[in-house]
Amino acid sequence: MADDKLSGNVKTAYDEFYKTHDEAWRMLGAKYKAQHIIDVCKGRTFAKVLEVGAGDGSILKILSEQNFAPEYHAVEISDSGVEYIQSRNIGNLKSVQVFDGYHLPFEDDSFDLIILSHVLEHVEHERMLLRELKRVAKMCVIEVPRDYKKNVDGRIKHFLAYGHINVYTPTSLRYLLLTEGFKVETDLTSMIEPEVTKFNTYINQKKPKSFITDLKITTEFMVKSAVGTFLGKNKQEELANAYTVLCSKTNKQADIF
Repeated sequence: MADDKLSGNVKTAYDEFYKTHDEAWRMLGAKYKAQHIIDVCKGRTFAKVLEVGAGDGSILKILSEQNFAPEYHAVEISDSGVEYIQSRNIGNLKSVQVFDGYHLPFEDDSFDLIILSHVLEHVEHERMLLRELKRVAKMCVIEVPRDYKKNVDGRIKHFLAYGHINVYTPTSLRYLLLTEGFKVETDLTSMIEPEVTKFNTYINQKKPKSFITDLKITTEFMVKSAVGTFLGKNKQEELANAYTVLCSKTNKQADIF
C-alpha cells in the first residue's frame, strides 16, 4: 500500500457504513456540530465552503438551511455517502464527489473555508490531510471528539467500534495544528447535550424511558456545565466531549532542532 492511499478495509468500512443509514441519529448529531461551526465562525463570512469527509451531508444540509454561505461543495471517500448527499437537495450545493482521502481535486486557495468535522480521528495519515487542507483553503474549521482521557488504554475497542484510530485532547490538537503551520483564531469546547444522550439511551440502546434517567442525564450536564463555567477554560477542556477550532494558515513551519 502506498503511504498516500486509504487502506482497503477503511474504504470498505465507510462504503458499508452509509448503506445502513440512521437519518434521525445523524441529523441530531449534525444539529449540534453545525451550531459549533456557526459559533466558532461568528463575525466572519465565507463565500465558498467545502466540507471534507461530508458523510451523508447532514451538516451541510443544516448549514444551508441557516444560510451560512452562498456556495457549498463536498468530498467524501464513500460512494454510498456521495449518493446520499446527492439525493438530499441541499441548497446551493455546487459539487459533490468521491475523493481518495488525501488529495483534494481543487486548485490552491479555492475555498474560503474548509469544514472537517469529526473526521481527523478517522484519518490514517492526519498530517498529510492537514497539508492538503492548508493548500486548498484560506481557513478551516476542525472539530474532534475529546477521546484522550482517563482509562483511554482500556477503551481502544470502544473507539475502534466508532472508527476512531486517533485520540485527541484540545492541547494535542492545537499542538498538531501549530506544528503544521496553522494559527488557531478561536475555539470552543462542548459537551454532549442531554437531547443527544437521551436519544442514544432510549432509541439506540433501546432502554425503557424513565423520569429518573431523564433527571440524571440533565442534572449531570448542568453540574458539569456549571463547574466548567466556574473553574474556567482548563476545566471546560477537561470536561468537554468535543473541541472545535477555527484556524487560518500561515507560512510558518515548526522550528525544530
